[in-house]
Amino acid sequence: MDATLGGRRTGSGPPLVLVHGYLGGAAMWERLAERFAGRFDVIAPDLPGYGASADRPAPARIAGYAGAVLAHLDALGIDRFHLLGHSMGGMIAQEMAATAPGPIDRLALYGTGPRGVMPDRFEPIETSRQRLKADGVAATARRIAATWFLDGARAEAFPLCQRLGAAVSEGTALAGLDAMEAWDGRAGLGRIAAPTLVLWGDRDRSYGWPQPEALWRGIAGASLAVVPGCAHNVHQEKPALFETLVSDFLSPAPTV
Repeated sequence: MDATLGGRRTGSGPPLVLVHGYLGGAAMWERLAERFAGRFDVIAPDLPGYGASADRPAPARIAGYAGAVLAHLDALGIDRFHLLGHSMGGMIAQEMAATAPGPIDRLALYGTGPRGVMPDRFEPIETSRQRLKADGVAATARRIAATWFLDGARAEAFPLCQRLGAAVSEGTALAGLDAMEAWDGRAGLGRIAAPTLVLWGDRDRSYGWPQPEALWRGIAGASLAVVPGCAHNVHQEKPALFETLVSDFLSPAPTV
């Protein structure tokens, strides 16, 4: 079976891999990809079960998603890359960095944490699971996407997030919840060797402060960027600031 995933690829330069989160898709990275295309080979896969990879079965474990992204990059002939993961995608990026650290030059963990149970989440995962089964994917996508923005459903990027989430099958949505709930990356933090940026919006309702704090303190030498006045989707609420922070991290000043 072809190991490549659907998604988007644009630009030239060192590869930069962008991994989306739960009920997301490669389209969520459109602006960032456009901004970085002049400096990076931007690779934004649709995870199995999502977007242009909807024909692939969604794994029920984070390790399965990590393996799919690594296989995709191997099929593309990418042997070294920068990696940025958001939300569930940040869990996937942590798994990749802890189990296959060799190819990763720099790692950005954004709006995420090392605990899949997410004790500070806006609602327990089991509640999301039961409401998904009762209300359906479209209603669930609308409700959850609204928590990603300070302005809720009035946010400019909300329609895109709602549309991407509504396109996911119930099986894929349930598999993502199962994968997050079963995952615990805390033991792997000490194995992450790549220079790491932890980026978090201070009004994030999915990952409370103890989650990014655990990453920052648990990964040797990690840097921390806390963006004020932002919820879960900083890259869509304050895109210019997000791009500046990520760009600075990926292009550090030369040492004298």
